[in-house]
Amino acid sequence: MVLAFNAENLNGLCSKDQLVLLDAIDHLRLQGIDHYISLPQIIVCGDQSSGKSSVLEAISGVPFPVKSNLCTCFPTELVLRRSAEIGVTVSIIPDNTSKTSTQDDLHKFREELDGFEGFPDLVEKAKVSMGISTSGKAFSKDRLRVEITGPDRPHLTIIDMPGLIHSETKTQSSADVKLVRNVVKGYMKQARSIILAVVSAKNDFANQVVLNFAREVDKRGSRTMGVITKPDTLVEGSGSEALYISLARNNQVNFDLGWHVLKNLDSEKQKGSSLLGSRNTEEALFFSKGVWNELPSSMLGINELRKNLSNVLLRQIALELPSLIREINLKLEDSRDKLEELGEPRRTLDEQRLRLLQISEEFQSLVERSVSGTYVSSTFFEDAETDQGYQERIRAVIQAMNKEFADGMVKRGHRREISSKKQGFSNKEPEFVTRDDFLKHVQNMMQRTRGRELPGIFTTLVVADLFQQHSAPWERIVQDHVKKAWEAVGEFLELVATYVADASISDTLIDKIIQPALDKLLFNAQAKTTKLLNSHRRVHPITYNHEFPKTIHSHCCHSKEEISRIVCEVFGTSSISDSQYIGSRHVNLSALVNRLSGCTEPDIEHSAASEALDRMLAYYNIALKRFIDSIATEVIEQKILMPLSDILSPVAVFKMSPDVVEIIAGESQESRKKREELTKKIDVLQRGLKTCERFVDSKLRGEAKVDLEPDDEIPEVPTMNGYETDE
Repeated sequence: MVLAFNAENLNGLCSKDQLVLLDAIDHLRLQGIDHYISLPQIIVCGDQSSGKSSVLEAISGVPFPVKSNLCTCFPTELVLRRSAEIGVTVSIIPDNTSKTSTQDDLHKFREELDGFEGFPDLVEKAKVSMGISTSGKAFSKDRLRVEITGPDRPHLTIIDMPGLIHSETKTQSSADVKLVRNVVKGYMKQARSIILAVVSAKNDFANQVVLNFAREVDKRGSRTMGVITKPDTLVEGSGSEALYISLARNNQVNFDLGWHVLKNLDSEKQKGSSLLGSRNTEEALFFSKGVWNELPSSMLGINELRKNLSNVLLRQIALELPSLIREINLKLEDSRDKLEELGEPRRTLDEQRLRLLQISEEFQSLVERSVSGTYVSSTFFEDAETDQGYQERIRAVIQAMNKEFADGMVKRGHRREISSKKQGFSNKEPEFVTRDDFLKHVQNMMQRTRGRELPGIFTTLVVADLFQQHSAPWERIVQDHVKKAWEAVGEFLELVATYVADASISDTLIDKIIQPALDKLLFNAQAKTTKLLNSHRRVHPITYNHEFPKTIHSHCCHSKEEISRIVCEVFGTSSISDSQYIGSRHVNLSALVNRLSGCTEPDIEHSAASEALDRMLAYYNIALKRFIDSIATEVIEQKILMPLSDILSPVAVFKMSPDVVEIIAGESQESRKKREELTKKIDVLQRGLKTCERFVDSKLRGEAKVDLEPDDEIPEVPTMNGYETDE
């Protein structure tokens, strides 16, 4: 079968300016930018067997193998290019969601012809490569790219979509119906696409899916043009003919771009391309008769359609170019940000260790600054009034916790408290008792632990036993404090890790390095806490603090003062003096107080218990202060805070085994795939941006072409002959 070109059919479609515009847009498509951004293009859509391919043939003047019992099984991109040589190149552009191995195989498909003799066989071969067969997959989302070159070829790109299927058949499953609809609607949804909605006059237009889709994706009808085919199948004077005349007048379904009517060749009668040359003549003859002659000539025939498409496409590209550049810039910036979040590539061990060293330096610096309380010169430290900003300032957090711990020890660290309050015992508060009740308890302890000492004398072991009982709440309070401080440090280190490393590294870093180190810190801190508790509570009381004798002396003075108060109350006087007239005689009240204070305790056991209690309380107050400071310095500071900067130091990274380094810093398959996709996307967007900017610059300079630079070469889709390149 011999197929011929008809270049005259295309001349009306492309003006000089439009060639420049189409050249820029086609180059963007060659670069693959249409995977990320919608490009201005003509989309031919319609129900199955609506005559779409015939419309494509009529617009392009390029004869396609068309049969009424066959349908388009994939999107077909017809690309016409000006070149010194005549030829046809057929390639496949894989759908962006295809698997990598499948994409590679399809990318390799590339066949060239000197003419159209083997074109139908080449299309069948492409179908096989896409996996389309009568017994297998019926449709594909991959795109067939038919590139036609010649010295008189204008630049044009038109995409023919698979026909929309109404219902499943023996050869077309429900999955095929869904696939085709999704593919077609996906193209139609692209805001910069011009939709040619092809409607066959053979069927009721209200039942044709393409109109429903068009009105759904283009609600205002601003970018849709209707095309009525097969008007010769309507019975003259019938109601159906009148209805389609009304549709053509834009009365039934309104599109801003209007309606056109075409009378194409009958695919059953067409033999080769011999009839293609007479197509326009037959069409003009048909529209010169009957009711179709009443329609404006501007909406009849392929010549008028080409003119309108030329103007619409030119206007669409010109209007969309500024927004196209803005969208490219936005997506380019977003892609660069996402790539930056992934960090530097880390394929080799050296790259991985280097990345960890960089992370460790920043990690150590931030930890040291926060531990020392120097919260400056870093964006890490957020507003201190926020919860996160406060957690990032670990010294402030620990200071507050230590203060709360000290206050808690003073208020709730003792088991009993001498008071007149009648309040029961609780876990958070001491048991309030009177001094007499406390002394009874002490006497009971002395009786149960008595050794060889004489009555009225107590052993120092009683003081130790009383102190151990009195300080019983210490363990609960201090262990709770240590655990809370450790948890605060863990939250702090997690914030540092997520700040200095991306999510893939920080998560592994926390799991493999930081958390094990924290667990060790907690173990050491709790062990030190237990040691301090034992040294204070399990060892007999020892103190050389000068406050101890002062406190004991103050208790004695307090007893004398209490006796003086009682004497004044009994004798009705306001003060104690050596000689005071009371009743009918002089009385030396001062001597009386001195004598009474020397023998205030007639019960020697009670007196011994009182002395033991006073000594225990005096020692407790001294031990309490010492214990609070010891926990703050020897546990919180030395066992929890000081080791933090060494958890992930450059030295620690240097000592890591290769396996650990790879586990932490090695890129996951998902990360590598994401990096490759982003790198490819950025490259495509950058090339596209350069193409758009060069076009804008060339128009400002009044030039009529867009020169391609050497770095614009696209792998697997070479630059076409006829383009000029800068050396």
